[in-house]
Amino acid sequence: MPFKLIKGTFHVVGYRPDGDSLRFKAKKKANWSLLEGRKVGLNKKDHAQLRIEAIDAPETHYSLSEAQPKDLARASRDRLLELLNIKNVVWSASHYKVVSADDGVPGYILSRKAEMYARPVAFVFDGRLNRPDGSDVYLDGPLLRKSANYKMMLDGLVYPTYYRDLFWDLRNVLTAASIQAYNADKGVWPFDWTNIGVPMRDQAAIEEEYMIMPKMFRRLIKYINSGTAKGFKQWLADKGGDPILVLRTGHLTNLDTIVEEKAGKVRLTEYPEDIVFMS
Repeated sequence: MPFKLIKGTFHVVGYRPDGDSLRFKAKKKANWSLLEGRKVGLNKKDHAQLRIEAIDAPETHYSLSEAQPKDLARASRDRLLELLNIKNVVWSASHYKVVSADDGVPGYILSRKAEMYARPVAFVFDGRLNRPDGSDVYLDGPLLRKSANYKMMLDGLVYPTYYRDLFWDLRNVLTAASIQAYNADKGVWPFDWTNIGVPMRDQAAIEEEYMIMPKMFRRLIKYINSGTAKGFKQWLADKGGDPILVLRTGHLTNLDTIVEEKAGKVRLTEYPEDIVFMS
């Protein structure tokens, strides 16, 4: 099934972009209606918040205050802006909000739908594509490799995080890039504890000392207000709502079944690229 080509400009001034999301203004506002799913959410400037497909970047400001190790989170965010030719970025004192930048740089996205939070799920590209705005575009491997999604994965600055709507052939190209980055010890991978296990200690340790898959980090942060990560697996099971497909086994299950608590640590027993989130 083809993707819709939406041309426009990227915007960061006054916002808090990170390594997997930023604002985009469509050249033709009416093109948003071409997407399936929710009506795209636009602010007063007609800027839409994108959700960049298939990648999950280290958190710079989850729930405003919580964050993952800052050097890696900021490296991911800065690389995304670099790939999209957003230059001369000046940050606020907290380093969360952009005060000024060469804003409104041209680019385009390929998208099929807006997700439950009204964000277009997108492959993002700098520059221009010589196709009609709003037209159908077949996204194949060569074009995918030009996307910021792919380049971020190849740099090892994001975690592969797949959902059921992502076509398997595109997923395979992205996984190959992630494995290449892992084998080269690039980006987050030399510092990753997702499958090794993080100590079930306080929140500060999880934020400052241990890089883990952001999806797991967000779940841990919601739970750890109890003062420890102990009991996290059971909490996930009781909460439900995280159905997954384990690609390695073809097993449909829930996230809690691939979480292990052992010897004072909590970890995932499957690699991020082998998990597809079904909801």
